[in-house]
Amino acid sequence: MKRLLCLLLGCAGLHAAAQQPYNPTHAEEVQRYKDAAKLDSLAKDKVFNTSVHPHWLAGGQQFWYVKEGANKSRSFRLVDVVKRTNVLLRDTAGLAPDTAQHPHLTEHADRWRWFETDSVSPDREHVAYIKDGNVYVRALHGEEQVQQFTRDGSDDVPYGALAWSPDGKYLVGYHIHPVRDSSIYYVLSSVPNTTRGVLKSQPYKQPGDPFTTYEMHLFTLADGKDRKVNTEIIDFFDAPVLHWRKGDPNIFLYEKVDRGHQRFRIIEVNAATAGTRTILDEQTKTFIYENRLYTAYLPNTNEIIWISEKDGWNHIYLVDGITGRVKQQVTKGHYVVKGIDSIDQKKREIWFAASGMSPGEDPYFGHAYRIGFDGQHLVALTPAAGNHRIQYSPDKKYYLDTYSQVNVAPVTELRRISDGKLLLQVERADTTAFAALHIPLPTPFVAKGRDGVTDIYGIMCVPSRFDSTQQYPIIENIYAGPQDAFVPKSYLPWSEMQSLAELGFIVVQVDGMGTANRSKAFHDVCWKNLADAGFPDRILWMKALARKYKFADSTRIGVYGTSAGGQNAAGAVLWHPEFYKAAVAACGCHDNRIDKQWWNEQWMGYPVDKHYGEQSNITNAAKLQGSLLLIVGEHDENVPPESTYRFADALIKANKAFDLLTVPGMGHSDGGPFGRQRKRDFFVQHLFKILPPDRNAGEL
Repeated sequence: MKRLLCLLLGCAGLHAAAQQPYNPTHAEEVQRYKDAAKLDSLAKDKVFNTSVHPHWLAGGQQFWYVKEGANKSRSFRLVDVVKRTNVLLRDTAGLAPDTAQHPHLTEHADRWRWFETDSVSPDREHVAYIKDGNVYVRALHGEEQVQQFTRDGSDDVPYGALAWSPDGKYLVGYHIHPVRDSSIYYVLSSVPNTTRGVLKSQPYKQPGDPFTTYEMHLFTLADGKDRKVNTEIIDFFDAPVLHWRKGDPNIFLYEKVDRGHQRFRIIEVNAATAGTRTILDEQTKTFIYENRLYTAYLPNTNEIIWISEKDGWNHIYLVDGITGRVKQQVTKGHYVVKGIDSIDQKKREIWFAASGMSPGEDPYFGHAYRIGFDGQHLVALTPAAGNHRIQYSPDKKYYLDTYSQVNVAPVTELRRISDGKLLLQVERADTTAFAALHIPLPTPFVAKGRDGVTDIYGIMCVPSRFDSTQQYPIIENIYAGPQDAFVPKSYLPWSEMQSLAELGFIVVQVDGMGTANRSKAFHDVCWKNLADAGFPDRILWMKALARKYKFADSTRIGVYGTSAGGQNAAGAVLWHPEFYKAAVAACGCHDNRIDKQWWNEQWMGYPVDKHYGEQSNITNAAKLQGSLLLIVGEHDENVPPESTYRFADALIKANKAFDLLTVPGMGHSDGGPFGRQRKRDFFVQHLFKILPPDRNAGEL
């Protein structure tokens, strides 16, 4: 262990001359399997007090929580925020129920849901309804007076998604041309109490498939008129949420994302004329990340809070809701706003999460902040280095801040909202029992990416039984999906990566270019380019790791991943076989044309062009070198199993050798316990060149 600590602290080079490739015997590796299984069991539930769940009492000056310890022990603690005390509660009979479930108002836009509205007008005078595909309105009281607004609707092409104006004078609706999605099919081979496979299907929209369209109409109760709004048909997502302007009952706004994710607009509609104008229009040559689009409408001031990457980083803007003019860029700098927690319209303050603002820190660490609408008076609520999670008191005067790093145990602090001042350290995680196992914690590592400038971040797990004179193969746990970043940032005492490392591997995870939570340019690498998967950055990172830590063998590299990670793992031995020697790819989306529409068009664009096929693992199957294990569950409802089967078919036609594991009844997964077992055996066989344990002979 002393040698291991020396190596991890940077003195690895002292032993460079004596190092040899680590190649265990079969018997030695069988013992490693047994030891790893013991640690899998022993490492469970060995760290305590990693978080605090507060139950605030009336008055907002005290809260209690349950402190859990070894052997399932539990105690109750009472924290007084004024006295700054944390005491053991002996009488728990009077504890109040939790009042802190949702202590603050969140204004996240529920953007692309089906528009829901009450069929009764706000003035409670009329009821709107659809009959035989057409729009009708009748009086709610008195004689049943019925207005029929449309006559060209039908059951096949109906009107619908009706929404009243706040004053009940207008009704907004849509002439809808429905599209029924095609189905995907799979056979469940081993359903109990059957003698035949069971055919299943589900609707599944793939890239390029058509969407239901919505043609916006305005219905005026005063004159019974139906007017088509002078705007484009909505052919992407469903009917939008309408934002009626306070003080002008004729005006409403709605949002539109164009298919292909390269244009976002806020459009104003004048209900009196059915005319429109665009008040905000964002366009990009790559993509707008739709899932992180955020708008909050402030009706009292006719302003909009908007998040955009228009300056190259994800930031908050204050927009004039009438003119569309940006009144203020609220946040600015080389950091990323991760989301808005809440907005205080009276104080004109925004509470938000961000990463990358703290100099010298891992730019992925999440922190919480408060700032004024004018971009002034920024308050850092979570000053300590680490990845933070905060919980507010019901009155939002205090908050609990829990923070950690992969190799630094969690601390929970009580702080004051007004200035972020520390009032009390409530808990520090108890790692005594885990430390007694002498399992090394993950090691963060940073190296330059493909441009020689950008820092690439990752972590490394090393085996507990470690010989500093040996060089261990590297296995990368890969997931290059552009929707997020994936390297763990919070405390990670035990994981599958560490369990795999116990077999005699260095196991790493890296966030290369093309993943999220950095600059727009960093993210844009993925655009129409998912086959890139950040490989140039990952390869440089692992080579740099091997230069610093001489025990890491960059000539023996394995890689594994699930879902998009399965696509990436297989891509590694197609596109970079000079570096990656063995890959395990579970339920991979091996061709982006086969996978779900919403995810793939976000990154690969629309229409579906030749670049989809050019980057497909299936169409490039003949490039395979090295060793490949494909794993697929026959009941995968996320990525169609035929994605893997078509890849296998292409490999067979290219006369390539590979392994295929189909798990009966398994859904979208890495293959479950059996799949993970086969993955370990595969790497032992192909990186150590020895046979894995023979379970049939009782070796395990």
